[in-house]
Amino acid sequence: MSKISINIDGREIQTQEGEYILNAARANDIFIPAICYLTRCSPTLACRICLVEADGKQVYACNAKAKDGMNITTTTENIEKERRAIMEVYDVNHPLQCGVCDQSGECELQNYTLEIEVDSQSYAIKDVDRSAHDWGHLHYDPGLCIVCERCVTACKDMIGDNSLKTIARGAEGIDAEFKETMPKDAYAMWNKLNKSVIGLTDGTDHLDCTSCGECAAVCPVGALVDTHFMYKSNAWELNQVPATCGHCSAGCQISYDVKHTSLHDDTEKIYRVMNEWNYVSLCGAGRYGFDYQNTTTAKDEVAFANAVEAFKKADTIAFTSTITNEEAYLLQAMKEKFGYKLVNNEAKSFQTFLKDYSEVSGKSLYGGDLKVTMDSNFIVSVGSALKTDNPNARYALNNSMTVNKGAGLYFHPLKDPVIEGLGKSIMTVEHAPLQEEIALYLVLDLFGDKAAMPSDVSEYLASFHSEKTITVEETVKEKVIELVKEMKVNEETGEEEEVEVEKSTMVSKKVAKDVTVDENKLLELIGAGDKFMEDLEKNLKKAETFALMVGPDLYNHPNSKNLARLVALIEKYSKFEVTMIPTLTNTLGVSLICDLDDTAGSYTVGYNTNGDFTLSALGDGDLDMPAMNQQEGTLTSINKRVNPTNAAVSYKGYELNDIANALGLEAENVIDYTVKLPVAKGFKAEQFDNLPNHYENDGTEVRGYVLENVAVTSSGDESVAKFSEDKLEGSIIYLANPVRQFNDFTNKATELDEVSGVYMSEEFLSNSDFNEGDTVRVKTDKGELTAAVVSDNKIAGSIVVLPTFDSKLNSEALFDGYRFNVASIERV
Repeated sequence: MSKISINIDGREIQTQEGEYILNAARANDIFIPAICYLTRCSPTLACRICLVEADGKQVYACNAKAKDGMNITTTTENIEKERRAIMEVYDVNHPLQCGVCDQSGECELQNYTLEIEVDSQSYAIKDVDRSAHDWGHLHYDPGLCIVCERCVTACKDMIGDNSLKTIARGAEGIDAEFKETMPKDAYAMWNKLNKSVIGLTDGTDHLDCTSCGECAAVCPVGALVDTHFMYKSNAWELNQVPATCGHCSAGCQISYDVKHTSLHDDTEKIYRVMNEWNYVSLCGAGRYGFDYQNTTTAKDEVAFANAVEAFKKADTIAFTSTITNEEAYLLQAMKEKFGYKLVNNEAKSFQTFLKDYSEVSGKSLYGGDLKVTMDSNFIVSVGSALKTDNPNARYALNNSMTVNKGAGLYFHPLKDPVIEGLGKSIMTVEHAPLQEEIALYLVLDLFGDKAAMPSDVSEYLASFHSEKTITVEETVKEKVIELVKEMKVNEETGEEEEVEVEKSTMVSKKVAKDVTVDENKLLELIGAGDKFMEDLEKNLKKAETFALMVGPDLYNHPNSKNLARLVALIEKYSKFEVTMIPTLTNTLGVSLICDLDDTAGSYTVGYNTNGDFTLSALGDGDLDMPAMNQQEGTLTSINKRVNPTNAAVSYKGYELNDIANALGLEAENVIDYTVKLPVAKGFKAEQFDNLPNHYENDGTEVRGYVLENVAVTSSGDESVAKFSEDKLEGSIIYLANPVRQFNDFTNKATELDEVSGVYMSEEFLSNSDFNEGDTVRVKTDKGELTAAVVSDNKIAGSIVVLPTFDSKLNSEALFDGYRFNVASIERV
């Protein structure tokens, strides 16, 4: 889109052609009141107070698009009358309970009532019973609801759950005289408001969704509230600590809202997590999984001395990627000083995948990110269970389809009703495990520039195509001439007589026709349906920008090297921007900073993982460590951004930096290493305290900094191996977590109550002898475990899911790196 100039209240500003007037104004710090509109969503025109005058005509700023040279006035006498009447209507029958309302102090109804100076009430109507609803993690009070529909829009456009809608309120109609006496937009808004409340799309009173809480976050009043926060605190009592979510690789910007525990206990307590919902959405883990801190009350000097001795004895440090960049740097420094092996299997797999990708791409990092993905209008996903691997990747896919009117192609063996529920323009292909290579070859075949790519690759792709003659029925029209008798006047005699005349008509008939079609064996091999190409062509009609997301299923795949090279070829020889989904919180940062080893030595110190001596932020090891919500430092996100995070609550024990200092390294605080992060790997020599963490009004992310995508010397060899036709068949298990769970820290959080066990779909249970709660033994060639069956309606099909969020289950022992395996399952 091209840049244009518009004038708002006498001020000349630049914006994009086709941008909504409201967004253009916000980006330039020009205030236009609006309640119903959310930046990343479709306009609803529910509130109508964003009225402006554009080129002499009243329009809604949230829905009217800017045109070059447009002259806009944000307030006129008539607009002021409309806005005041609208706010008066919003205040009709709104309960006068601001003193105890959870939204008081940050309520937009309060703010706009004062902003527009509503000091009297001109309207009244009989109210109806609007009893409150308990929807589990949410509490809905229709009495406080102004039916702005932000919750509905966020659920549909941002998240993709489509769990909320407006339903009938059951109120009396508005007196007809109001239509003649009050401003027309205020009357239209009131008419809608009086008819509606918010309800659930399935018609029940049981909310069944992915429980992200985004609807409560965007609610401008106290109608939708997180149940755990009800009547717990006034907004103005809370201290907001800016941070980065530590649960997955999305690196979402959050703030921990903190204050003392009680009158008798001044210990800091996290009461809730908030987000900049106009610009970033949180999943349920990010919003509700906040109280996982280590509550150790003192430094254990004996345990610390034992830890130092363990490090002197050890030859290996094993750790997870739920650490900061600074801690990763510290571990690498300790390796270089003392010769430790550093073992982190998931980060090592990702590191190797990046290296193999770089040999072809010539870049150290993939080119895309989730913003690029969201702004695309055709997205392909391969090798990731999006809804749980990285919920923001799913949100990006959904937002692309709802707001950009885009389409998606989702390859995965696990049938996913959440992904399928995103809309009609999502195509899903449930291929067999190990067929990820075929999926990538198919993407390269369908979208790659075969004339530009290496000839051996294009020739290999061509070998899967053949011409086939098929007979099809075709409807054709032809002219049929027939003689019909008509009465006509004889000009000579003047009398009517019967004559024959020719009359033509067009008739349709079906004829058989032989046509030659292209037969693509790749489609057959991967199990794409008969209508795949027809649906694809329809979804590609308006596609202009393309994004490919690849995920953790690829990094430990037996043929991961070939997969990485295929990803690089797709990026190089097609229009796709590639984004890789790092496995854990800081997998990308760890893989860039640490020189990782394949195997451990004879004595291992484990950091948040088992070892001969274990450091643990969970409080279950030999020496306590701080949890992520108790640390300062940086995390590297899927968007290749180095984001700062801060300690929400205090920690009174020892830290990794204390051990490093005892061994001869010197730093007062671990964030002293922020400036030392390796520039050669794309980091910047920035002090921690100089790193920002906010968004601008136009949505620009001003958080930390973006890694430099360092050029690397490519091998020049762009060859790829032929794919293997191997696939797993039989009873399949998959290593993944349920919605809202990622690791032992989310498992520890009070508000995340998912049960550990063997996850089976309702479809699988109905076709088996198992029932929810049964104890079963799952056995593979690598090991076995015993656990209870958990029914999960967020998965479908016959694949059974084993989670990793409960380390006591030890699910990973049943797999050989790759996330799928064949297993036997029997009742115990």
